[in-house]
Amino acid sequence: MREAANKALSTDAVGSERGGSPGRMLGLATVGFAVNFWAWALLSPLGPMFRTQGTLGALSDSDVALLVAVPVIVGSLGRIVVGALTDRFGGRVMFPLVTAATIVPVLFIAFFALDSYALLLVGGFFLGIGGTSFAIGVPFVNAWFPPERRGLAVGVFGAGMGGTAVSALTTVRLVDGLGSRAPFLITAVALALYAVASALLLRDAPGRQRPTTGLLARMRSNAVLPITWQACILYAVAFGGYVAFSVYLPAYLKTQHHLTPTDAANRMAGFVVVAVLARPVGGWVADRLGPIPVLGSCFAVVTVCAALDSGAPPLHIAGTIIFLLMAAALGAGSGATFALIARSTDPTRVGGVTGLVGAAGGLGGFVPPLVMGYVYGRTESYAIGLWLLAVTAALTLLLTVTVVRRTAQEAS
Repeated sequence: MREAANKALSTDAVGSERGGSPGRMLGLATVGFAVNFWAWALLSPLGPMFRTQGTLGALSDSDVALLVAVPVIVGSLGRIVVGALTDRFGGRVMFPLVTAATIVPVLFIAFFALDSYALLLVGGFFLGIGGTSFAIGVPFVNAWFPPERRGLAVGVFGAGMGGTAVSALTTVRLVDGLGSRAPFLITAVALALYAVASALLLRDAPGRQRPTTGLLARMRSNAVLPITWQACILYAVAFGGYVAFSVYLPAYLKTQHHLTPTDAANRMAGFVVVAVLARPVGGWVADRLGPIPVLGSCFAVVTVCAALDSGAPPLHIAGTIIFLLMAAALGAGSGATFALIARSTDPTRVGGVTGLVGAAGGLGGFVPPLVMGYVYGRTESYAIGLWLLAVTAALTLLLTVTVVRRTAQEAS
């Protein structure tokens, strides 16, 4: 412990000499993550508006779903490459580069695509670049902190996913108040400011280790690591569950509990806030108790909450408590997953592994809404879908306390 503390103090001192410090770099990275995620999520709140305003022609629900899904899918898959590139070039290069690149599709949509569904799909495809920023920040932050503090640090960085909540709460209001281009122009300004600030202020951690092999070779070797596929499953359920409920909860609440759209959106925002706040808590507790107990507890809570909610308890008290507990468990589980990666992965591989795991988490968020919608369409009940979630969480709990535990022990 004394050696670790001395190492941390030494890192702080050297970083300060180079114009950086762990806390400052963590703050800058978190802001960058939030701004890029804000841009990444711009189309989702406008989906219902595109469906009803008529300027894009007669759009079906599947057309709108595709439009919303394209940036998320591209952003999720793009993390695989961007994470590997971050291992090679560092966050100081990649954060300004990705942020500046995201400005282009934002302005393209604002000035050229708002009246064309085909151009919106093109813009949405490249808007996915912003979603890759997650795979930059994790290895960047990870390198600035000693192992015993990485869970909390990466958890704090992960709270930048609240940028999606900023988009959800402001985009429609800005369109209604200032016009259809307003949210895109404001986001472009925020991206430009961060691109400049990050280029001037970001510093890679002193002594950051760089890989010596080629990009494709690293991607292949990272993919076959046991911790990679295990963390992919954990994150697909934890963060994927958060994404799924963020997307589907308003529709569920309106259909199951007959809430107004505004009330449903407000409750969804509460779900997001709880999950965002719980993420660094999960990482912090994992630093002290170990990732396995935290992950096991989180998946146990999700199992119980999903099973209880399958009975459609009254939303006034019990239903709200169940959803908030589930949000906290999913957020904490997301944070603990990256505490596990930090402990079990070679520093030169963290970016590549993070890219693969981040992709799994993003893509995992699309399966539950599709299942819930399909099951409800056939049965007019959400019970089967929620029971499937409970079973999935229970199986993930079993994987955590057996296979993942052994992997973590071998790495320690």
